[in-house]
Amino acid sequence: MDWTSDLPTWSLPHLSRPVDLSPHRWHIQECGRGPLVLLLPGSGSSVHTWRHLIPALSETYRVVALDLPGQGFTRSPRNSRSGLEEMASDIASLLRDQNLQPDSIISHSAGTAIALRLSQLIDVPLIVGINPALDNFRGVAGWLFPLIARTLAMSPFTTSIFAASATPDRSRRLIESTGSRLDDEGLGFYARLMRDRSHVCGTLNMMARWSLETLLADLPTIDTRTLFLAGSDDRAVPPEVSSRSATLMRHAESRLLQDMGHLAHEEDPHRILTEIQDFLPAL
Repeated sequence: MDWTSDLPTWSLPHLSRPVDLSPHRWHIQECGRGPLVLLLPGSGSSVHTWRHLIPALSETYRVVALDLPGQGFTRSPRNSRSGLEEMASDIASLLRDQNLQPDSIISHSAGTAIALRLSQLIDVPLIVGINPALDNFRGVAGWLFPLIARTLAMSPFTTSIFAASATPDRSRRLIESTGSRLDDEGLGFYARLMRDRSHVCGTLNMMARWSLETLLADLPTIDTRTLFLAGSDDRAVPPEVSSRSATLMRHAESRLLQDMGHLAHEEDPHRILTEIQDFLPAL
């Protein structure tokens, strides 16, 4: 995504600022005062996913949202720093550089894996994970999917074809395949991301390098108080992933949200905000 041409019509652009911290040029959005809440999107998304929650949360908290390396408006070197360990390390460096100490992290999907790993690098009192993607691909898919993603990401030709084929109708079908239905504004943001070759390449690089083996083994040692919110209709990450992960952790609980899909926080932000506010007063 281009800072000059795309950002002015993105979500909440007046809150955006760049941060140059090698090897990335980060895009962050910031507003509000109070305890610091860090927002981490899932793979293939951007800060726009929090467009409904940022204004509401900023009434009580200082809110900082960021785009993951290589995705959205965050620029990163090609084919590097896209795995879980590298992303968590680089975000921790960004937070230290900007003197940001999160009192809590709200995360979505793969962003929750990053949040949990971050909690082992910096002090994070509370984590809320919305439909946390805390399960590796199994069987043949475990090695085949990352291999395909790596092959596609290495070819400008294939990523260009993918981006060119990302019509609004195809974007809608992809979102609905996760069990969520979004309004036209939300679908429009995802369609624009899917048409952007650098974002597609960044997402594929993340998929190609994604491994949860070490994090899953560490779950029993994580002390951060954690809440998982799992949509009953999530077709991307089954809700039992949340309940199973919570049982492995010392201070975690899982709540099932009926009739909600993978993008629950965009489908019904008021309902998700209520759950978050019920949990965050522990600050």
